[in-house]
Amino acid sequence: MRKPGLMAAAVAVVAASIAACAARKPVPARAPAPALSRAEAATAAPGPAPVPAPVARTPETIPPRDALPRGPAAAGAPGDELVRAGDEIMVCGRLFHTGAPVVLWLDPGGYDAYRVERRFARPEEASWDRSKEKLETPNRYGVRAIPAALAESRDEAELALLRAGSWDLPALQETVDQFVIHYDAAGTSRTCFRILHDVRGLSVHFMLDVDGTIYQTLDLKERAWHATVANDRSVGIEIANIGAYPERGGQDGGTPLDQWYARDEDGRARLTIPARLDGGGIRTPGFAGRPARDEPVTGEVQGRVYRQFDLTPEQYESLTKLTAALCTVLPRIERDYPRDASGALATRALLPEEFRRHRGLIGHYHIQENKVDPGPAFQWDRVVEGARELTAARSAPSDNQPR
Repeated sequence: MRKPGLMAAAVAVVAASIAACAARKPVPARAPAPALSRAEAATAAPGPAPVPAPVARTPETIPPRDALPRGPAAAGAPGDELVRAGDEIMVCGRLFHTGAPVVLWLDPGGYDAYRVERRFARPEEASWDRSKEKLETPNRYGVRAIPAALAESRDEAELALLRAGSWDLPALQETVDQFVIHYDAAGTSRTCFRILHDVRGLSVHFMLDVDGTIYQTLDLKERAWHATVANDRSVGIEIANIGAYPERGGQDGGTPLDQWYARDEDGRARLTIPARLDGGGIRTPGFAGRPARDEPVTGEVQGRVYRQFDLTPEQYESLTKLTAALCTVLPRIERDYPRDASGALATRALLPEEFRRHRGLIGHYHIQENKVDPGPAFQWDRVVEGARELTAARSAPSDNQPR
């Protein structure tokens, strides 16, 4: 039988608790941050997006609760959507603004280099089991090699994470110092991904389509297979452009340029995607592409003269913004390109020591003697100077800037 004194005491405690709760003021819910408009996304400064700061590194244990990120991205109610602006790239799981239109591999219409299946094969033939005779491995990417200086600065627990592919941003910032520029010789990003992923078993971090849309296929922490000896230290991009060709093409004098470019009545050059490609998969409806210069550009690469139509203005705009963002997030990538003794653009493959020393933008032909891309029409100064202007215009580093 319960004692009356104990019962009265319990009732008193409950009553006091109810009174205390009633006296507390309710905490108002935080309103979700408004989504950026398309115009705001286009003018966003290249660099960090408003995402949580990196979690403190404690390899031996899970970080304590107090070490978890705080801020706007952690303040939403369960089930609230974190709205993206549509211009973000992903680096070590973190999002950074570019100011250019970006489609991630996670997005509808994106190109996913993580997938094992062939993207454009029929469903019954796309699996790895049905692709073994065509491809050497189910993976199209790997884990970056750890530079000696980075290995010396990390303990064994941290190195184990890096070897497993779990790279943090500071580690990547110490490793990546080149941005490799390719043209895809496929003409559109959809065709490029089909060739890389389904046919050749290769990958690249970014593809840049003719309308200026950037497709990211892998997190930048991954070692994409795109430029042989540069893969461990680089980020790569394939730019949609049918390519450069010797002055004398086939026996009839023609080249693929004749199929991909035509002239309007006023003499202006325009892009003509062949009908067999069914529009090419261009994301912008009704896009009418034109090269940045009406006349094809002739120039020397690897000691031979080639002819090429320029990129579109939309491609230059997006590439310049992406370059500015990459040079900000991965600051070992310098805003420059390989130069010869006179200070002009180097138009040949670099010698091993030159390649070892170079940090910045670099062409595929600077890495391999058998390559021509990005070709003689590519405007290196337009991209580099534009990226310098964008980064110079940035305000002082914010609390969200990577360190």
